[in-house]
Amino acid sequence: MSDTPKFEVIDRRKMKAMEEQQETTSAPATEAAAPEEAKAGPQLVETPSAVPETGEEDREALPDLPPAPTAEETRQQKSAYDASAQRVEDLVRAQNPAMGAPPPVGFEHLVQQLYLSAMIQLGAGTQEGQRPRIDILGARQTIDMLGVLAEKTKGNLTETEDRALQTVLFDVRMAFLEITNMITMQGVPAPPPQK
Repeated sequence: MSDTPKFEVIDRRKMKAMEEQQETTSAPATEAAAPEEAKAGPQLVETPSAVPETGEEDREALPDLPPAPTAEETRQQKSAYDASAQRVEDLVRAQNPAMGAPPPVGFEHLVQQLYLSAMIQLGAGTQEGQRPRIDILGARQTIDMLGVLAEKTKGNLTETEDRALQTVLFDVRMAFLEITNMITMQGVPAPPPQK
């Protein structure tokens, strides 16, 4: 048996939305809904889409999203998350008392995580003597995410953060070019054009 506690994640927003919906319905509507409540098992609850009032093309591009959490729900969730994270940190420190507090997570950690993901997808970190496993499509997607991050944060980063992001983006794009050049030189046939 494992000493690791098991837990279950419950999205309470759905339950709260159902409760609010039941509270706002009138008595005749409740009587009409009574036969439905007799059904056993989970039931589909449809909520109106939380699409912002923007242009028609933006509305079509957004998938159906659940309603955004309220400020109170967000505050409660953040408080519970912080308390849980502190308990985990206390458990880790109890196992290793000499370990200091970890540094706060910042923008550089996000860039570093995406960089490592892209490099591993490109086969870096493969043990000597083993054939590298390359996920070229996954690497491309991760590199594109770094590009989106650079575009969306333009003008909002410190000079150090911007330099780190641009350096990482340059490195992973160059590694991608090297891998794709090696693949194309091996004579891998191109896929047939899609119709």
